[in-house]
Amino acid sequence: MSYDIRKTSLGVETVWHERGPRLETPLLVGTAIAVIRNPFAGRYEPDLMPFQASLRELGRALATDLITQLGGAPRIEAYGKGIIVGEDGELEHGAVWHEAGGHGMREMLGQPKAIVPAAKTIGGPGTRLMVPLGHIHAAYVRSHFGTAEMTLWDAPRRDEIAFGLVMATGGRPHARIGGLKASEIAVHDGQR
Repeated sequence: MSYDIRKTSLGVETVWHERGPRLETPLLVGTAIAVIRNPFAGRYEPDLMPFQASLRELGRALATDLITQLGGAPRIEAYGKGIIVGEDGELEHGAVWHEAGGHGMREMLGQPKAIVPAAKTIGGPGTRLMVPLGHIHAAYVRSHFGTAEMTLWDAPRRDEIAFGLVMATGGRPHARIGGLKASEIAVHDGQR
């Protein structure tokens, strides 16, 4: 099964501080989005697995573009994914991205084990979705809990889906609420 991409978007925020001391190296938070026509808009489709499989290449392509924009895979410390389904679709049409988008990111980042946080909703053009971020190697690293905004002024239209990936080169600037530190990751089970 193929898909029809109407547009893509790639954006990066550069964060120098959060009112604390200026960082020596800024935190980069990036978002890559692809807007495609929803092949199931306005109807029920019992088998979404071929659609999900076809989107793996899109996941790899968006991940590759975003990793390049952020300076390479070794710099990436946090990730997440988001989906906005146009009004003629259903959440399950977007849920295919959990595997396809997550698989693409993991493959391009060397197979990190931590769960890829996700958010999905149904909405129209300009819908703002706050996509959660988490550390790529251990879910309990609190410093890397954050969000990245996913939005496009003209998408998704009623018969479209916006699939997004988000990544960051670190955690929140000057995180200081305790918990497991990234430097303390030892178990490599995706949790600790």
